[in-house]
Amino acid sequence: MLFHSSIRKELSRSFGATLIVLTTVVMTMTLIRTLGLASRGNFNPADVMLVMGYTVLGFLPNIMAMSLFLSMVSTLARMYRDSEMVIWFNSGLGLAVFLRPLLRFAWPVLLTVAALSLLILPWANLQIEDMRARYEGRGDLERVEPGQFQESAGGSRVFFVEKNLLDQKVASNVFISTTEDGKETITSARTGRVEIINEDRFLILGNGQRLESSLTKKDMKLLEFKQYGVRVGDTPLGSGSELPLNTRSTLDLVRQPTAQNLGELSWRLGFVMAAGVLSVLALASTRVNPRIGRIGNLIFSLFLFQVYLNLLNLGQIWIAGGKIDFLPFMLLLHGGVLFTGALWLLIRHQGWPNFTRSGKSKSANSHSKA
Repeated sequence: MLFHSSIRKELSRSFGATLIVLTTVVMTMTLIRTLGLASRGNFNPADVMLVMGYTVLGFLPNIMAMSLFLSMVSTLARMYRDSEMVIWFNSGLGLAVFLRPLLRFAWPVLLTVAALSLLILPWANLQIEDMRARYEGRGDLERVEPGQFQESAGGSRVFFVEKNLLDQKVASNVFISTTEDGKETITSARTGRVEIINEDRFLILGNGQRLESSLTKKDMKLLEFKQYGVRVGDTPLGSGSELPLNTRSTLDLVRQPTAQNLGELSWRLGFVMAAGVLSVLALASTRVNPRIGRIGNLIFSLFLFQVYLNLLNLGQIWIAGGKIDFLPFMLLLHGGVLFTGALWLLIRHQGWPNFTRSGKSKSANSHSKA
């Protein structure tokens, strides 16, 4: 049918363009944020592109839901502006008839959003957390970069080397500051090399001095040495720590319906439901006001989507905090917005305000004739 095919073609073009623009913006912002995290030592600089890719993948449910909503609003607004809607209305089609082609276009997007939100999102967050843990849990020597002061994994040591030959495990002008057991020790040496002794790694320093002072007493010792060994262990951080909530699979959240798990589940399911509900709301709310111009619908749509997203965030916090149960919140938010959109659409489809105006005009005409 010409009516359905024309609408779906324009929706496809609008959705593709909106998705590309929003994804590009998110990728740019994510790249800047990831570079900042890498510069602070949260990620390996070599993994910046991977982290950015996984982060953008986690944002895709939000991006696709927003792209679907904006594409519908822009397409319907264009049809109103170019008087195409008037032609369809005069041909005997009501506003509610547009709901069928919109939903036929939207259902593949909704399935994609569901797969991304319920399956891909926790997997992407798990990959990011795994890369973060592996980089933070690397050994003390792997943290050392030539020409930079670098803190050890446990935070008790600070290393500095002027030059470092990684292949030969040799460094020059080594500086180590250690704070432990109520003592502060500063060790400097001209050379340093890594040796394995009894399956433990040692940093063997040569031609240096060691300054040891007490943090509680005014006591200081200065020792000079030709060779001195410092044990450098590889104790990973967070090896037994609990994984963040956003890395758990959706199946685990369902199997363990605690308040925190249900809060996370409401957030993931919220993207899917929001994308479907906003499809109805886009049809009900879109119209063209010549006084506002073309940008009016876009601003209103962005505001509406942001309010919906903030309510999802608020609901996740409330459910996790035990202030509201999972099912009542889902019914109140998504069911309430769906009911509002359906009622709004019904009012516009029936043209009840016009009926009221026509009724008033008829009564006025009858009085004038009398």
